[in-house]
Amino acid sequence: MFKVAVIGGSGLLGRALVDELTRQTGWQIVATAFSRPSPRRVALDIRDAEAVGHFIEQTAPDAVVIAAAERRPDVCEHNPALARALNVDAVRSLAAAANRCGAWTLSISTDYVFDGSHPPYRHDSAPAPLNAYGRSKLEGERALGETAARGCVLRLPLLYGPIVDWSESAVTSLVPAIAASAAPDGRAATMDAWAIRYPTFTPDVACVIRQMLERHACGETISGIVQWSGDEPMTKYEIAVHLAEALQLDAHLAPQHTPTDATPRPHNCHLASSRLEALGIGRRTPFDTAIREVLAAFPWRGDSPSA
Repeated sequence: MFKVAVIGGSGLLGRALVDELTRQTGWQIVATAFSRPSPRRVALDIRDAEAVGHFIEQTAPDAVVIAAAERRPDVCEHNPALARALNVDAVRSLAAAANRCGAWTLSISTDYVFDGSHPPYRHDSAPAPLNAYGRSKLEGERALGETAARGCVLRLPLLYGPIVDWSESAVTSLVPAIAASAAPDGRAATMDAWAIRYPTFTPDVACVIRQMLERHACGETISGIVQWSGDEPMTKYEIAVHLAEALQLDAHLAPQHTPTDATPRPHNCHLASSRLEALGIGRRTPFDTAIREVLAAFPWRGDSPSA
């Protein structure tokens, strides 16, 4: 029996990962949750090092995947202590606990460890984060490297996938404004047309992680830093255009060609996925195909989103 602990199994990526891994014959998946515990997910506050140690000791996993984090840049900017607790200290506690049972630790990081001025970025490119979120995730990468006897960092860009509410992803969070702009008396929705993003489908990422776990189960453990990204560059304005088409809404969208976010964000952090591709790992679903799948499972009804 190959046992995997998924930390943060109720989040956007965590749910897709649990769905993917539970389909594997001979694998046992133990998932945790903080804000959405359920009979299938163990309640765990990863800021509690003692609770983390007890959970890992009791579970005795072969691998630990850390999908829990504070990933909202504005929240990190205004509450750096929370960002550090979740994105740095918790990673260190989980890696230390995993060491004691001999588990491999995979920690999820972000393209925001780069400043976005010289893409594409390789796994060994020099980081230069612009905001507190990127800095905390970079510190988390270093905490894993310093602590885990066997560990790996997987950097990811903007994620979208099956949701429980529109705000769960920065992609689907655009839907309410798009719909409002399509109303008979709707005003144009202004969308960022400056920052270039690479929206990446969470079921594809779950497939990538499953392939990495399969290698570990076979004794071919991947270590260091790897990256995975979708390959379709889009601004939020362009994402909104695709969403409006998928929703069949006559939306009124206005591009904003200069950055307006209070928290600085990078221009283009395209992640090169070459290290994983060289290992034969990866899957990419076209954006239009994937977003229609997401919207079909969380349909739009009338003038407001269905929950």
